[in-house]
Amino acid sequence: MNKSLTFRFMKEEDIEDVLQIEQASFTTPWTREAFYHEMTQNRFAVYVVLEEDGKIIGYCGSWVVVDEVHITNVAIHPDYRGQKLGEALMRNMIEVAIELGAVSMTLEVRVSNHVAQALYRKLGFQDGGIRKNYYTDLQEDALVMWVNL
Repeated sequence: MNKSLTFRFMKEEDIEDVLQIEQASFTTPWTREAFYHEMTQNRFAVYVVLEEDGKIIGYCGSWVVVDEVHITNVAIHPDYRGQKLGEALMRNMIEVAIELGAVSMTLEVRVSNHVAQALYRKLGFQDGGIRKNYYTDLQEDALVMWVNL
């Protein structure tokens, strides 16, 4: 039943497909310009896409600074959720981070997003603190999570 899944680094021409997933996934989605900047100007940016039979169905963005990786955004298209693809995508990003020499990874997640938190804990992430009012749409706090790779 599993179709052909592949991971690869995101390219500038992937922005439109990634933007559709971003807009379907978040109340305050990143803009086309933000993704363009990540692809063309940010030397720390490393983005991976997940494809099924050549169609982008998920992505994970990060900034690699020295030996630390900060996950900036991660999403699976709503039509493909519930199939452990988010876990596969995060495991792939962890592999990429290790290959790039990272020793730790961090991210922020909404305090209300218990599904994502459970996934991150499954991958070894631990709670690191709270960023008050991090998400401006609802003034929601973010849980900061860390993992040593």
